Amino acid sequence: MEYTIQKLARMAGVSTRTLRYYDEMGLLAPARLSSSGYRIYGAKEVDTLQQILFFRELGLELSAIGRMIHDPSFSRLEAFEGHLRMLEEERARLDLLIRNVQRTIQEEKGDCPMKDAEKFEGLKRRLVAENEEQYGQEIREKYGDDTVDQSNAKMMNLSQEDYDAMQETAARILADLQAAVQAGLDPASEAGRELAARHKEWLHYTWPRYSAEAHKGLVQMYLDDPRFTAYYDKEVPGCARFLRDAVHAWADRL
Repeated sequence: MEYTIQKLARMAGVSTRTLRYYDEMGLLAPARLSSSGYRIYGAKEVDTLQQILFFRELGLELSAIGRMIHDPSFSRLEAFEGHLRMLEEERARLDLLIRNVQRTIQEEKGDCPMKDAEKFEGLKRRLVAENEEQYGQEIREKYGDDTVDQSNAKMMNLSQEDYDAMQETAARILADLQAAVQAGLDPASEAGRELAARHKEWLHYTWPRYSAEAHKGLVQMYLDDPRFTAYYDKEVPGCARFLRDAVHAWADRL
């Protein structure tokens, strides 16, 4: 079956402007043009649009989607299996949060007291889900599914004490980074070495195993990926670069 751009847009719940934009980006070209010059889409284009919209729902950038669907090794089946896993994980996370809120309401009514640790169930799962949504593709490509899955599992098994300590360590790293950059310190200085060592300490909370080379690769990604750079440089520009240089200098001395 074939569709005009208006019919496809209406069926998919997007605008014709969006479909034209996807065409301009090389994401979704029409199957052909009619004799009147109208865009005509067929079954293949319908499937591609479905894939694009699923990827968008998962928060992927259009540039990343383009690289994936045009990769010769791209498998539509594997992609949908990945979608299903992520959706099931999201459903499990929401179910856990719903139970948490229900229990909290019961506690507020005086019906069922909660243990302190129970009040944080679901929050760590949310952090894992957010990290997967934002950075999952890049991290999995760089370190592999097994490593990322093990890291996520380690995060979920953290005690509340360790989770709080991890969050405090991250906040301290960022504060010390900002202070070091503002003071114009050398990343290879004692302050830089302390930051690199503390960053390694932070990684140990979730990394299944540590290597200096993997550490260097991670902080290089902080500089190469604008999303990571924006996080570290939000208040004080140059923090991502300082951390990269500090870890590289420190790791090379190990």
